[in-house]
Parts: sequence; C-alpha cells; structure tokens
Amino acid sequence: MSNFLVFVEQRGGCISAVTREILSVASCLAKEFGVEVHALVLGDDMLASSSDELTDYGADRIFLAEHSDLGTYLGETFSSVIVSTVKLGDYRAVMFPATAMGKDLAPRVTAMLDTAMATDVTQLEVSEGELEITRPVYGGKVFAKMRFTAFPAVISLRPNAFSSKKSSGAGHIKNIEFSLPSTEGHRVKEIETLGRKNLDVSEAHSVVSGGRGMKEPGNWKLLEDLRDALGPESALGASRAVVDAGWRPHGEQVGQTGKTVAPKLYFAVGISGAVQHLAGMRTAQTIVAINKDADAPIFGVADYGIVGDAMEILPILAEKVDQLNSEEY
Repeated sequence: MSNFLVFVEQRGGCISAVTREILSVASCLAKEFGVEVHALVLGDDMLASSSDELTDYGADRIFLAEHSDLGTYLGETFSSVIVSTVKLGDYRAVMFPATAMGKDLAPRVTAMLDTAMATDVTQLEVSEGELEITRPVYGGKVFAKMRFTAFPAVISLRPNAFSSKKSSGAGHIKNIEFSLPSTEGHRVKEIETLGRKNLDVSEAHSVVSGGRGMKEPGNWKLLEDLRDALGPESALGASRAVVDAGWRPHGEQVGQTGKTVAPKLYFAVGISGAVQHLAGMRTAQTIVAINKDADAPIFGVADYGIVGDAMEILPILAEKVDQLNSEEY
C-alpha cells in the first residue's frame, strides 16, 4: 500500500492555504488508489492544535515532529526529518507546496532519496492506474503530462491551481522520533523583516495588477496607492511583459509562468488579456478591467470594465476607496 505524504507548511502558526489545497488533492487521489493521506507537521510547540483542520481536509494520519530546532525553518533540519519519515513508511508520493519553502525542500528531499521530482504541478490525476501530473514547460508555452518511474515521487504543487475541499480523514495523531543533523555554524538566531512587509500575490484577498498599459515603471505608484487603499490584505501583481521588461520583480508575475491567484477582487490595469495571463487569474471572484482598448480580451472575462486612461482613473478609484473606508469608521 503506497500512501501519500503531505508536508504541512505553516505561516504564523497557521496552516497555509496551499497546504489545504494539497491535502484535498491527495485525499481524492488516495480514495482512487485505496490508500491513506499522511500529514507531516514540523515545529517546536503545541503542534497537535492543528490536527482538527488537517483532519477536516483529509489527513488520515498526522505525524508530529516537535523540537526546539524546528521552530525556525532551516533546510538541513527540515529535509532530514522529512526523509527519515518517508523511510519509515511506504509512499507513492511526497507532496510540497511550490512556495519559497517548498522550492527549497523538494530538491533536497529528492536528492537524499535519489528519486524523481516534478515541480510547479498544476494538475494531478489517475490515468490507467498510474499517477499522472501536468506541469508547464518551455516558459509556459506548453503543458507536459508525465508519469513517474521512480518512487516515492516528490511533487510540488502550484498554489491556487487546486481548490481546497473538506474531506474528513481519520486524523490519527502520532509523535514521531527522529534525529537532527548538526546545525553548528548555521543556526538561525534572528529573523528581521526589512522595509514594507509585502503580502505575497498568491495569498492576497485583493490584487492590483499592471501591464504595459501603465506606460512606464514610474507609474506603478498609482497601483501602489490603490493597493494601499484596499488594505493590508492586498498585493501588487504584474503581467509577464512588464516583468520581462524589468519593470517589476518575477515574484509579482501572474500567469502560466508566474503565480496563480484566486483573490476576492482582481484589478487588471493596462493588461490586454493574453491567454497566459488569464490562466493565472481566471478564478478570481470579481475581476475589474481598466484598459484604453475597448476590444481588449480582458473585458471578455471581467465582471466590471472601465474603458479609459488608467493614469486618470486610478487616482479617482484610490480616492473613492479611501472615502468608503473612512465612512466605515
């Protein structure tokens, strides 16, 4: 019996949204194969408090690894615990989020297990009794379907590419025993956040994205003003064109070769609506498009559209949002 092992990523003591998505996918796959979903939680204190939520999303067994050295992320220690857990069980796949942490962990675990890996996966299914994955290749111009020949397979899943659905698991909790490698010489002593704490675009409730229609990098201040007016749960996004031009960092890119987002509110400003961009934001609950071109494809998916100059419209929008916020208080 080859089960599925899901690494549980936490943010501020809370289970990340992408972890719930992975558990949901793993639960569906496990039912097709007739196996179990195991969740692995690493930390330094009271990890059992997350067990109810993990169970709600399909975890049949929850492995807790508690140690003071696991309170802060360090690739060497985390990968060591994960590999030792994998070796104690029988697993078809070990699943990670394709986040900064997951992108660091997955290759380490793959190398230590000498197995196969697929990254940034956007679809998982069972085909002819085999696990089949879909992932973008060649800069997102092509999607490749792959099957594994080496197990356990290591898989990282793109955030927001899958929906999270509750599917109650058995939720048996077990504290696991493990040994940690020496961290002498590279122990984390302090974590300091410099500058404004920008919310990751894939986690934001509201996203304000800009494209070539913003004309120049200096005009991004208009997008920042709207982002700030929308509140702390808002983030900036960008089209591939402006990222390739060096206007914005790749971490803000939305689309097939960037990040998939599913916010409650998505502003597409000066973005024409290429298929590659739409693939990354189509699942937003409400889409507002601002573009000079009334025939731009983005209006075909938008819930609300404004035809006009973004340089004139954005300041008015930001002002109106600020007014609404002040009226609430």
